[in-house]
Amino acid sequence: MHARLNLSMPDYAALPGVDPQSAQELTHRSVKVSIIVVLGVMITLGNIAVLLVITSSVAGWSRNSRYFLLSLTAADSAFALLVMPLNLGVSLLKDHAEGPDALCHVVAFCNATVYSTCMYTLATLSLERYVAVFYPLQYSTLMPRRRAMLLIAFAWSFPPCVLLPVLFPDGIIEVNFSSASLVCNPSYSSNVGYSLSLTCFIFFPCSIVMTFANLRVWRAARTQRLKLRKYCCARRSRHDVASKVLVPVMAAYYSCWTPCMAAMIYNAVSGCSVPEWIEFVVVWLPTSNGFLNCIFYFWMNRSFRSKFRLVLRRLALVLCPRLLFALECRDASKMRFVSGILDNNNSVHERSSSVSSTCTLLSLA
Repeated sequence: MHARLNLSMPDYAALPGVDPQSAQELTHRSVKVSIIVVLGVMITLGNIAVLLVITSSVAGWSRNSRYFLLSLTAADSAFALLVMPLNLGVSLLKDHAEGPDALCHVVAFCNATVYSTCMYTLATLSLERYVAVFYPLQYSTLMPRRRAMLLIAFAWSFPPCVLLPVLFPDGIIEVNFSSASLVCNPSYSSNVGYSLSLTCFIFFPCSIVMTFANLRVWRAARTQRLKLRKYCCARRSRHDVASKVLVPVMAAYYSCWTPCMAAMIYNAVSGCSVPEWIEFVVVWLPTSNGFLNCIFYFWMNRSFRSKFRLVLRRLALVLCPRLLFALECRDASKMRFVSGILDNNNSVHERSSSVSSTCTLLSLA
């Protein structure tokens, strides 16, 4: 058992000229890099599947809803395609003993911008759903296409404007590379005012909008469900769709973002940093929200799942037509067998045999 463990984990202490402390740091770093890579792959695959489906028409989703969901998908994908490669590249290329440089400022600006854009995108999506639920007849007036695009543009343009001071190396914001979290972050202990203003302008407004909108929608759905039960119009076994989606969405949001904001405020106020692994977890925990959004906003939607299966069948037709023909022939055989039992009409048998023969000929071709 120990031999297998030693083969899977690099033994840095056995290398010549490496002291035990440095070997432990290298081991921790390899584990952290592995976690970041796995998380990035999960986010990428999840959002690619979402993108394949959402670019086509999905039943029950309006055009504005698709725009907001595309914005959310782009913000979540930026975690894996921009934030993770930049920070891993800096951790591999940059000498940790050096002070802050221009590259670290650029990476810190990208990190903060993507994080803030994701929060604003979630807030605008919650606001759009609130208008759609409570004002369905006035939706086209309150949320026309132009206003929806302006909200999306605001979610992507306002955070860079607020975070612009992070971009300048000789500015008022000091940026350092953290070997504990493998991230270029502003020094919150030396910029207390900026840290507090960052939470006041980004985290708290988005959290208030999301909480208010989702709580109102959840209460409205719950009240309607109780009324239906009262008048015996709905069975008790009916699933509570609002609780199934809205409650996990809010729980995931606060679970992923609150520890990061709390650690940032703690560092700014106390001037002390949290322990190494706690810092790593709270810094990278918000990126996991990019994968959880795929589950709560998309995979719990029945229309999305059926559309995803249809997209997979189309991809199978393009990439492996023989496999798709085999599946169609199997379905045709099942249909012929069931039709033969339920109906003794000869035309049904002839039609099923014709379909089966056609599949056989196409698969052989």
